[in-house]
Amino acid sequence: LHLGSLLAIIFFFRKELFDLRNNYRLLSLIIIGSIPLIIFGYILHTTELIHLLRNIKIIAWTTLFFGIILYFADQKKIDQNISTNLNIKSILFIGLFQILALIPGVSRAGITMTASRFLRYNRVDAGKISFLLSIPALAGASFLGIKDALNQSIEINYLIIIAVILSFLFSYITVKFFLIYIN
Repeated sequence: LHLGSLLAIIFFFRKELFDLRNNYRLLSLIIIGSIPLIIFGYILHTTELIHLLRNIKIIAWTTLFFGIILYFADQKKIDQNISTNLNIKSILFIGLFQILALIPGVSRAGITMTASRFLRYNRVDAGKISFLLSIPALAGASFLGIKDALNQSIEINYLIIIAVILSFLFSYITVKFFLIYIN
């Protein structure tokens, strides 16, 4: 399912991604902002500590708690934009918040937008930062998912293909209308 979301985000932001070839600064910042999640995700995955966090109470409380935090972050005055104000300090702050998404019930997009809003980025730029940071995160999750899928039977693989296609469609629609909504 992460692969479908990844492909949808790449397709939706294809113009911005092609522009990254000429904007090494933003590309470098996205890579730097992804490092904390990669490190902590790897540790949780290899130690299997992630399974300890999969609890309905944790999911419920984190969803509620971080929803409230997003509400307060959204009240901040806007005076930053992605093209002139995104720097290493900001992206590391957002990247460290992204680690919290490893806890079930914490939305990766929601927590990165919360961090961006705390840093006073407008909603659209917060969304763009979040979606650009999602590409390395979804690529890693897709790699692990594909690795697991290759060990399954043929029937399940057909279901996985259908699920990836549906994930792509619904993710694309969600990104498109979400950005319209927050604008």
